[in-house]
Amino acid sequence: MRPHVVAQLAVSLDGVTSGFDVDLARFYALATLWQEDVTLVGADTILAQETALRAAPRPGPRPDGPLLAVVDSRARVREWEALRQLGYWSDVLALYADQTPARPPDATTRELVTGYEQVDLAEVLDALGERGVQLVRVDSGGAVVTALLDLGLIDELALLVHPVLVGAGRPWYDTRLLELQHAGTEVFEGGVVWLRYCVSQPVRSSERPA
Repeated sequence: MRPHVVAQLAVSLDGVTSGFDVDLARFYALATLWQEDVTLVGADTILAQETALRAAPRPGPRPDGPLLAVVDSRARVREWEALRQLGYWSDVLALYADQTPARPPDATTRELVTGYEQVDLAEVLDALGERGVQLVRVDSGGAVVTALLDLGLIDELALLVHPVLVGAGRPWYDTRLLELQHAGTEVFEGGVVWLRYCVSQPVRSSERPA
């Protein structure tokens, strides 16, 4: 059984995920509502924070925290130990593909290898489900979320919409039409709106009647 997958994004009114000040306190306060088993992020999200990671306090792994799984097909992430020690997650897991560049011989980070040139996200979720994972929260930019949506692997979408127009940058999702079912709306101080939707999953070929 694949785990339930929730994608959480902070976006502007014109649909981009950068170029404005995100209400991080509210974003992560809302994130705690899911109590995920795994936090799934892309390498770009981690790389954007590497400078801050090096200077951040390191209280150590949080035993009851979720596992941090990072999609890193090109092996660009280096601050694995800093991530492990931040105090948010119980451990870290590097998600690699067969053609991912070789890691240092003394690397100690746990790995899961799927796919050939790119990480196979469906196989990742299957493997996590086999390990007893029930809920995955995707906390990443548009690329990982878009890939999961296109594969029909996201069950719930939560957008924290900020009352700003960036006027530049690519919208986080622009590939194909998806039907969403409204699950809830909440308006916060300052005009920040939390929108939640259930994602109507396309019928997979294996599920179509003969």
